[in-house]
Amino acid sequence: YQRRVHGGTYECKLCLTTHNNEGNYLAHTQGKRHRTNLARRAAKDRLEQPAPAPMRRKVLPRKTVKIGRPGYQVTKSRDPLTTQRTLHFTIHYPEIEEGLQPRHRFMSAYEQRKEAPDKNFQYLLFAAEPYETIAFKIPNQEVDKEPGRFTTNWDGEKQIFVLQLSFRSRD
Repeated sequence: YQRRVHGGTYECKLCLTTHNNEGNYLAHTQGKRHRTNLARRAAKDRLEQPAPAPMRRKVLPRKTVKIGRPGYQVTKSRDPLTTQRTLHFTIHYPEIEEGLQPRHRFMSAYEQRKEAPDKNFQYLLFAAEPYETIAFKIPNQEVDKEPGRFTTNWDGEKQIFVLQLSFRSRD
């Protein structure tokens, strides 16, 4: 906080005081006013300093060897009562890791990087270790999530994952 001014005087920028010589400045730094201002500045700096972000455990990707794609069967149909278009996916995971259940998610055409985005389609992805993730290109229509219209089932004994979805009718 010391600054030597052109006239041979010394200035304390923290306390905004001027001193005739260096000895006078050094005596000031040992005084009550300077120490109080130092404490005030330290407290202000602590308040202005952003709080440290909580330490998150970094989740590392699993390093399992992929064994290929699972077997699957897709059936298209129409619901006889509502005439909604339905898709029925049956995915076979005979060598899935013990205790795991397959996962699924919908992906926008703009998220994927395999082909040019097309607003008319979306993707339905299925994943389970140690298999490769598989994706199906489906129409970009609203999925009916009413009970009985969107169902998933994992049969751990037969190791078959079933997902059935219906698209909302365009009215």
